Amino acid sequence: MELDLDVVDYIQVAVTDKKCMTILPNNDKRRVTQKVVVGDKNGVLQCFGIKKRDVNSIFKLLPGPPISSIQLGGALGTPQDKIFVASGSDIRGYSRKGKKFLDFNSNLTEAVANLWISGSDLIVGGQYVFNHFSDCVDQGYYLASDKINDIMCFPVNRKEGDGLTTVLACNDHVLRGCELKYEAEVSGAPQSITGYKGDGGEGKGRWCTGTGDGKLGHVLLSGEQPIYNWEIPNESNYGGVSCLSHYDITGDGVPELIVGRDDGRVEILSYDAADEPTLRFSHNFNESVTAVQGGVVGSLGFEEVVVSTYSGWVTGLTTEHLQKKVSGNFHAGGTANAQDLVFDEETERKLETLRSEVELLQQQVENERTKHMQRTSKAVAANSNEMTHAPTFHVNDRFVLSPSDSSYKLSIEVQTAIDHIVLQSDVPIDLLDVESTSAVVSYTKNPPNPDGTPNADNFLLATYRCQANTTRLEVTVRSIEGQYGHLQAYIVPRLQPKTCVLRRYPIKPLSLHQRVHDIDESRAMSSLKLIGQFSLPEVHSWFVKCLPDLPDRTPTGDTATLHFRNIFLETQLVCTYRKGEAQVFSDNISTISILKDYLSREATLKKIALNIQYEVNDASMRGAIQLFHPKLDEQLMLAKKVQLLDALQELQTHEGNMEFLAPEYQQILEDGEDLKIKFKKQPARLERLYGMVTDLFIDKYKFKGINVKQKIPQLLETLDNYDQESLIEFFQQT
Repeated sequence: MELDLDVVDYIQVAVTDKKCMTILPNNDKRRVTQKVVVGDKNGVLQCFGIKKRDVNSIFKLLPGPPISSIQLGGALGTPQDKIFVASGSDIRGYSRKGKKFLDFNSNLTEAVANLWISGSDLIVGGQYVFNHFSDCVDQGYYLASDKINDIMCFPVNRKEGDGLTTVLACNDHVLRGCELKYEAEVSGAPQSITGYKGDGGEGKGRWCTGTGDGKLGHVLLSGEQPIYNWEIPNESNYGGVSCLSHYDITGDGVPELIVGRDDGRVEILSYDAADEPTLRFSHNFNESVTAVQGGVVGSLGFEEVVVSTYSGWVTGLTTEHLQKKVSGNFHAGGTANAQDLVFDEETERKLETLRSEVELLQQQVENERTKHMQRTSKAVAANSNEMTHAPTFHVNDRFVLSPSDSSYKLSIEVQTAIDHIVLQSDVPIDLLDVESTSAVVSYTKNPPNPDGTPNADNFLLATYRCQANTTRLEVTVRSIEGQYGHLQAYIVPRLQPKTCVLRRYPIKPLSLHQRVHDIDESRAMSSLKLIGQFSLPEVHSWFVKCLPDLPDRTPTGDTATLHFRNIFLETQLVCTYRKGEAQVFSDNISTISILKDYLSREATLKKIALNIQYEVNDASMRGAIQLFHPKLDEQLMLAKKVQLLDALQELQTHEGNMEFLAPEYQQILEDGEDLKIKFKKQPARLERLYGMVTDLFIDKYKFKGINVKQKIPQLLETLDNYDQESLIEFFQQT
């Protein structure tokens, strides 16, 4: 059974960060609604309740440093109604009435991004460092090997005498226990974790995880090895998971899983008898969701999910059906004359209040605009250097690799409406269509240099002109491995005076490689070995510039080993390096060639001499071609069917009845629309595969010192008449 929830907006604050909204437990013996606490990047912490659908402010503090996290706490065994706020490196505590009782400086060199409270234990996490305080006394710390995205502790419902175990969700696809009791790999970079069914399940170590590429999973962290119970793939290519929570909104005694995503979707999933989640409700807010919580907020007896978004909206998804109490003489087109509309007394009062607020705001805006124009005019007339400051605004952007379609998802979100965004790249990339994007895109042709040579600085220059009130733009980018540079976004909001913010995103040489934790050791691998006078931090920085998903911080220990998988070809890569030596193993010789060229270039810039040794395993060529085969076969068949489709459709127009055709041709006609859509979603994919096979062929013989460019026409002819064994034979005979 699907859930039927209504959307109701409560308030709008300034821009919010992840986990900066929560709901206070109801400690009052009277039957009253729960209160909502929210903090924003202006440093304002406020608490409000709802009474007769009106917002009733409980307290609102003065602005201060940006609030990065809000958690509830209290003594063990008592209601958790104390509010703890993280700002910079400071932790402040407030009562439910807004009275401050704690002001603690953690002395961390990093800003506190994650916070967890359990009794007198305070768990704080920066970008890489996790600290444990008890009664504000430092008990220890842990330095993670990659960025910490989220923190939780179990048991969730802790009692006196219980121990405390901290779980860190790190960017290298790993859940870690403090003091490194264990590591549990998940399928993507975990962005959010929550206890299974709210309390961690019966075993007190069961967790639900949400990853940056949109997957949901359930893992049991007890014993020596983690147990993976289920995983929900992101087949629809929705946004990454930004927040998770549990709440029993149906009243059946089993909490539902509430999921917030960075593309604005909120999903509610219920558990069946086998504890498998099933989607019951989804709604899209069209902006990043920063927090989701369940409670009784709007009306007594009606459960709801409260959602906070990036731009500061706090909204409820309530089980109460809100009827619009409007009557009037409506015309056939669905409109009504204003004088014919009749509202009830409560609605009329709310409308009058809104009209007054809008009129007041319009007057304030007009006054400020007049002052600004007068100040600017005087400065220009007097030839003064004193000019008005450009307006500042927050930008929430993400550039992440999507394994499902081997592309990068670029999402740009601004707190105000976007006027236009210009994308410029100095490296060849393709922009793919995104169905949810309503912006109008135009491409500017790259002019040549004054001497007539091609301009290599601008391979792409595209302008996205957004519709009115658009605050979020999503673009899909497909890169080519071996080509590296930067993609730049010039973001211009609808503000006066005009202001532009520049964001830069690196396109790395091996941009389609994703970090994994194990590989198929049975595959034949070619190898590359570099020996030189370089340090561990130096060689690590080279790999960081070449491969995605690597932290800037140098790994601990004397030796580092990294595993990667190419998400398009599914080839693999192993990098092992230490001071003075680096080794690379891969079943794709083109990957080794790209790394050799890039690492040699970096060493040359540092004036470091390298001793380069390599070994080409001919068996790896056959394995690589076998990995190419299903993709080549599929794309050639798709291109052939699309080519035949036009002729078949023209024949159908003239003949009408097509029963005389062979069954395979009739099937092509039936699947015509699907074939066109699939072909449109994969522009130039066949040409890209041809290019990869060509690079593989050239790189194989480049390591042997043989120039085979004159053989390329024969290779392309072999690909046009593709057969796997013929291609392997061509590689071996040349």
